[in-house]
Amino acid sequence: MTATTTDWDAEGLTDGLDATARAARVALLEELGRQGVPVEEMRRAVAEDRLVLLPVERVLAGEPRYGRAELAAAAGVDEDLAAELLAALGLSLPEAHVVAYTDQDLDLARRLRAVLDAGLERGAVVELARVLGLGMARYAEAVRTTIGRGFIRAGDSEYDVATRYAAVARALLPDNAAMLRHAFTRHLLEVVRSDVITAAELERGEVTGRTVQAVAFADLVGFTWLGEQLESEELGAVGARLGALAAAGVEPPCRLVKTIGDAVMLVSPDTGALVRSVLRLVEAADADEELPSLRAGVALGPAVARFGDYYGSAVNLASRVTGRARPGSVLVTDAVRDELAGDPALTWTRTGPHRLKGVDGRRTLWRVRPR
Repeated sequence: MTATTTDWDAEGLTDGLDATARAARVALLEELGRQGVPVEEMRRAVAEDRLVLLPVERVLAGEPRYGRAELAAAAGVDEDLAAELLAALGLSLPEAHVVAYTDQDLDLARRLRAVLDAGLERGAVVELARVLGLGMARYAEAVRTTIGRGFIRAGDSEYDVATRYAAVARALLPDNAAMLRHAFTRHLLEVVRSDVITAAELERGEVTGRTVQAVAFADLVGFTWLGEQLESEELGAVGARLGALAAAGVEPPCRLVKTIGDAVMLVSPDTGALVRSVLRLVEAADADEELPSLRAGVALGPAVARFGDYYGSAVNLASRVTGRARPGSVLVTDAVRDELAGDPALTWTRTGPHRLKGVDGRRTLWRVRPR
């Protein structure tokens, strides 16, 4: 590419900079000019304090080639479905005529079309796209935060940060794609191994996802108060620490379903494995000086798996039981205690009866401890 001859001072893109900062910005502007970035786009980036991010945007975005109608036609889907899928993925939707979509967007649209062709209903594919978008948005935010902390150094110039970020993006993209593919395959394998298809479901020709599960919630005591004392970044670190402890202490076939700010949700078809996992988690939190105490509740009953989450009476009951637990304790329902009453590694203390919000009558609960 030919070198640019733009007068960056005249364009107003170096205003207010000392000599050192100006030299670094000019070097970055020259590099962007050689890549074909329009001056107007650079000007907007300077006004929005994101000039250093333009090189990594070029690495990630690809070259726009299609408007929405062209994308839909090339993928073999109608334009309304294309818009619905893009919105479900959490992607921005410019006006239909704007050329904003790349070959990578087309490839994704074709893959979603292949899922439709395989026999899934339109609504199910849109819901899958929504779950994928939510998961990828969280992962992208985590990657951004990690890179921001690990690859920016005191005294860096704009040129230093911009070129380093772009180089990191080029290096990580292939590895991330491989990691995501492997992680998906392993998680799908675990889900399939724990799945059950009943005779009734075979007769109906429909898998409902409804099974009997042990469900647990564990939440940090005093998290609301803590939120008033800590900066948001420190508070986020506390939630991340809880998630890490939960993931590390889960005993198969238990699954960490999700983290919800100050709480985690776990499920398992094996009640004993879940109770042992929760007891270890509460003990680990007590031993961790960075965390407040945990309390947990466990229930057993029908639950429906849907798009990576669980719903049903057991889920609701476990949440209510957790609210009755004291700091550092694990409360369980009668059904959980009855199933594990013969386990010599556990001891039980009867509590209650308790009135639980949204649950008819009063319930006896049991505090469980390792013997």
